[in-house]
Amino acid sequence: MTKMKVYDFIGIGIGPFNLSLAALADPIDSINGIFFEQEEKFIWHPGMLIEGTDLQSPFLADLVTFADPTSPFTFLNYLHKHERLYAFYFFNRFAIPRREYSDYCHWASQQLSSCHFSKRVEDVKQLKDGTFEVKVRSLDNDETSIFHSKHIILGTGSVPMIPSDLDHDWPKSDVVHTSMYLDQEVAIKDGKSVTVIGSGQSAAEIFYDLLQDQKKRGYSLSWFTRSTGIFQKEDAKLGREFFSPEYIDYFHQLDFPNRLEALDGLHQVRNGIDPEMLKKIYELLYHRSIPSEELSVTIQPLTEANHVTKHDDGYQLSLRQWQMDKEFKHISDKIVLATGYKPAIPEWISRFADDIIWEAEKRFKVTEDYYIAFKKEQKNRIYTLTNLEHTHGASATNLGLSVLRNQKIINSLAGKTIYPIPERSVFQQFSQDE
Repeated sequence: MTKMKVYDFIGIGIGPFNLSLAALADPIDSINGIFFEQEEKFIWHPGMLIEGTDLQSPFLADLVTFADPTSPFTFLNYLHKHERLYAFYFFNRFAIPRREYSDYCHWASQQLSSCHFSKRVEDVKQLKDGTFEVKVRSLDNDETSIFHSKHIILGTGSVPMIPSDLDHDWPKSDVVHTSMYLDQEVAIKDGKSVTVIGSGQSAAEIFYDLLQDQKKRGYSLSWFTRSTGIFQKEDAKLGREFFSPEYIDYFHQLDFPNRLEALDGLHQVRNGIDPEMLKKIYELLYHRSIPSEELSVTIQPLTEANHVTKHDDGYQLSLRQWQMDKEFKHISDKIVLATGYKPAIPEWISRFADDIIWEAEKRFKVTEDYYIAFKKEQKNRIYTLTNLEHTHGASATNLGLSVLRNQKIINSLAGKTIYPIPERSVFQQFSQDE
C-alpha cells in the first residue's frame, strides 16, 4: 500500500496573502506546500476594478519585494515580462492601478505549480498523529480528494458585511454591495436615483464613478455615511509608520482591551479616503456647479442607515442623523452598500473550538508567528492570515505587511531563519523598552 504524501503545509484560499506565501515558499527546498482556491482563477475584488482607481499601497508592497527584491515574482519583473516597464516609468506613479495589481497577481499565480484553482476545501480534520486531513472537491469534475499536511495556512480572506437591518434578498440589480458593483453597474446607473451607504475608500470610488456619469444618465445621487465626516486617510510619513514591523510587535504585546482601544484610535490611518480621490470628487462638484447650477447631489455624514423597505416608488431607507437624534426617510431606486467586510471563517474551525484560546466571540488568540493559540501547545499548527485585526492591529488587511507575515510563517515552518526580519525600520518608537 502506497503511503500518502504528507505536505509540510496546505494553504486554504489564494488571495494576495496566501499567494505571497506561495511565491516566497517556491524557491525553498526544505519545505513543501500546496494551495487550494475555489475560484477558477485569480482575480482581486472584481466588483471594484473600476478603471482609473489605484491601489492604496505603493508598488513596493507587492507579493515578495520586502523579503526578496531579487525574486522573479516582483511587480517590476511582471512589468518587464509584459514589456510595460518603460510605460510604468513614464506613468511616473508610486501607486499601482487596481486592475494592473489584479493582473499581476493572476500572472504570478499561473507560474506557481503549488497553486490550484477550482478546488474547494470542504473539511479539515486532525488525525491521531496530529497531522491534518484535508478534503478537497474539484469544481471541474466534482471529484473529491484527500490530502494530508503537517500544518494548515488559513487564507480565506473576507466576505461582505451587510448590517442585518439592511440585509434582505433584494434584486442585486437594485441593492448591491460594493463587492459586486461592476457586475451591476449598468443596472444601477439606469435608476432615477442612486444612494451610496457607507464610508471609506470603496464608497468614495463608487460615488465618484456615479458622479462622473450622473449628468449623462440623469439620476439624482446621494451619499450617507455614519462617520463624523468625509475625511482623508492619514498619509503623513510618520503616521504611516504605524504599518511597520515595530508597531505590530508593540500592538501584539498589549492586552485585549488595549488592543481594541488602539484600533479605534487608528481609525483615520486605517479607514480614511485617499486624498487624491477626495480632491477629484470636490473638483468635479465644483466644475459642475458653474454657473451656480443646482446639483442633484446629497452628501451627508453623521447619518446611519437603520432599515430598508420596498415601496412602489423605490426603496425607502430609514435614516438617523445620530448627533442630533433626528430620524428621516429617503427614497431611492438603487442602493449601493459600502458597508465593508468581515473575516471569512470556515465552518470546520468549529471542530477545534473547545481547544482554541478565544479572546472574545469569534476572535481567536493568535501568536506572534501567526498560528492560532490552542489551550495545549500543538506541534501541528493552524496558521492564519485571516481574522487578525484584534491580534496584530491595522496591519491585518494591509498589503504592505503581508510579506512580513509570510516571512514569519515560513521561518516558523522551517524552524530556522529563511527570511530575516527587519529589526529597525522606523524612526519612532512605541514604548521605552524597545
